[in-house]
Amino acid sequence: MSDIKTLAIEKLNELNPEYPELIEDIVVANKKIYLSLKTDKAKVDKFTKIKLQIEKELAAIDGIDSVSVSLTSHSDAIQAKAIPQENASGVSEVRNIISVASGKGGVGKSTTSINLAIAINQLGFSVGLLDADVYGPSIPKLVGDRQKPKKSKAGKILPIKKYNISLMSIGFLVPEDSPMIWRGPMVISAVNQMLNDVEWGKLDYLVVDMPPGTGDVQLTMAQRVPMSGAVIVSTPQDLALIDARKGIEMFKKVNIPILGIIENMSTFICPNCKNESHIFGFEGAKLEANNQKVDFLGDIPLEIDLRECSDNGKPIILSKTDSVVSKKFLEIAKSVTKKVGDESSSSKPNIIIN
Repeated sequence: MSDIKTLAIEKLNELNPEYPELIEDIVVANKKIYLSLKTDKAKVDKFTKIKLQIEKELAAIDGIDSVSVSLTSHSDAIQAKAIPQENASGVSEVRNIISVASGKGGVGKSTTSINLAIAINQLGFSVGLLDADVYGPSIPKLVGDRQKPKKSKAGKILPIKKYNISLMSIGFLVPEDSPMIWRGPMVISAVNQMLNDVEWGKLDYLVVDMPPGTGDVQLTMAQRVPMSGAVIVSTPQDLALIDARKGIEMFKKVNIPILGIIENMSTFICPNCKNESHIFGFEGAKLEANNQKVDFLGDIPLEIDLRECSDNGKPIILSKTDSVVSKKFLEIAKSVTKKVGDESSSSKPNIIIN
């Protein structure tokens, strides 16, 4: 791949000796070139033409399937601001986009995302799941699948089909042990490609497993993609709730409805003595939901079965359908789809949810 990278730079130099000097970052992964260029924001039209020219020329290199060029400018800091969501461009044939987010890592957001997506599918909806965590993709592990996506006749990436869900993750495109040492613009470029260059087909819901925090990806998704709402995942612990509040505030600033808060790892019941222990605190997320005046969607207990099923790539909602956790996820899915259905301007599917 380093040879292709060198070849790409040489190609840019042939086009214009100034082009290599504009390169902020260039990465070659799985027959794809990701490139970010330093841009003068006062000359947007000029750099847009340069972008299109570079994408066309580099795509002609043998062994390259696609090229994604992002234009960056660091003269101004990116700031969240209220924008009309109706002005954001949607994803073709996807009716509702739901963000599953958290202010920090390690709260079980990805596990929640896959089980919630499957639960929504069990209610009769067509569902896709986008793993937007480029630095730490978890979905391939959680579904026990690392096959490489194929291309459609139209040249788009075909999502991985597993458990009746359409899946896309950077983890399907690069080796499992390959670190993504990318700057922000490269990450945004990759997420945009997984959103818009994937042949998702007709979906009632696209669940987006967001990376932790309130950084570039969250802000870009919030400003460019019309979302039906966001689900916040937190543990009851005060440390997690501090960051959860930041996530809630970010979505409020960009006018995305908060569908509610899920409290993960809410309690632990010893399988031997049956005693209940509140390892990470007691009802912290529930109290926070009340303070923030948003819905409390439910609590997910800390169970060994949930961890084992996740590690084995077989989500608990499919592996142990009668478990307390599975029933909790199904109830949360009913609450989420009901709220989205009440607030969405799109027509509802002909589905009865008991």
